[in-house]
Amino acid sequence: MKKYEFLEHTADAKFRAYGRTLEGAFKNAALATFAIMTDITKIKPKIEQVIEVTSRNKEALLYDFLAELLFLMDTEGFLLGKVKSLKITHNLTYSLKAVVLGDNADNYEVFTAIKAVTYNDMFIKEEENKVTIQVVHDL
Repeated sequence: MKKYEFLEHTADAKFRAYGRTLEGAFKNAALATFAIMTDITKIKPKIEQVIEVTSRNKEALLYDFLAELLFLMDTEGFLLGKVKSLKITHNLTYSLKAVVLGDNADNYEVFTAIKAVTYNDMFIKEEENKVTIQVVHDL
């Protein structure tokens, strides 16, 4: 199963990420987000970051997770190269805890900047043994 694919979009960056589970699809959405900005295969796992978000539904959780990763890029120059672990739990709200690995952006070529995650065309489709996520980022 492919991890993600980029789709045609006139001005922004659009992708679909896949996984056998919701957690797997979220991991691949994070990778796709950073693959828009740089060659993630070259990023060395020198820095570890922990991401924790809680949201009212799965779409908001995805939005908040990706927005938190972009915040780390904007404030600390953190480029994600690998998702070490990611766990989603659901009680009254959805909670996510992820451990991600990456390095400082100063050490890599960054092709483009992402301004923001959007809800435009966003969806999470869960089927048996396959989850598809679609996201559009504002460039």
